[in-house]
Parts: sequence; structure tokens; C-alpha cells
Amino acid sequence: MATFTSSLPDKLLNDLAERASELKVPKNKLIQKALEYYLEKLDRAAFLNSYKKMADDPEQLLLAEEGIEDWFKILEELENE
Repeated sequence: MATFTSSLPDKLLNDLAERASELKVPKNKLIQKALEYYLEKLDRAAFLNSYKKMADDPEQLLLAEEGIEDWFKILEELENE
């Protein structure tokens, strides 16, 4: 595992220390979980934005509709087996 060193405001460090103490977890684990959660939220936001952009693109909508039609055909074939 790599080591990371950073400067943080005193209030944030104090809040981190208090919360880590309350939860009985090491500060680095609390930072790790918070960062993982934050990065996941960023990924979800980027994913959502890409779908919003596709909704405004007629070509992308057509591709999605064609994909849905193919998906329904596959489901119908599976039901008939």
C-alpha cells in the first residue's frame, strides 16, 4: 500500500480525530472510506450526465431504441423456447 501525505485544515483534522474516536476506527480508514464514497458519487454523477447528454442526441436515442427492440426480440425468443 502506498503512503500519502497531505495538509488539511485544523478544524477538519480535529473533526476527523473526534469522529474516528467515536467510531473506534483509525483515521486513515475513515479517510479511505470517505474518499471511496466521494469518488463513487463522482462516477455516478458523470454516468448520469452522460445519459442526460445522450437524451439530447437524436442519433444516440435511435441507437438505444434499436437496442431495446433487439432486447425484446431476444426475450420473446427465450419465452418461446
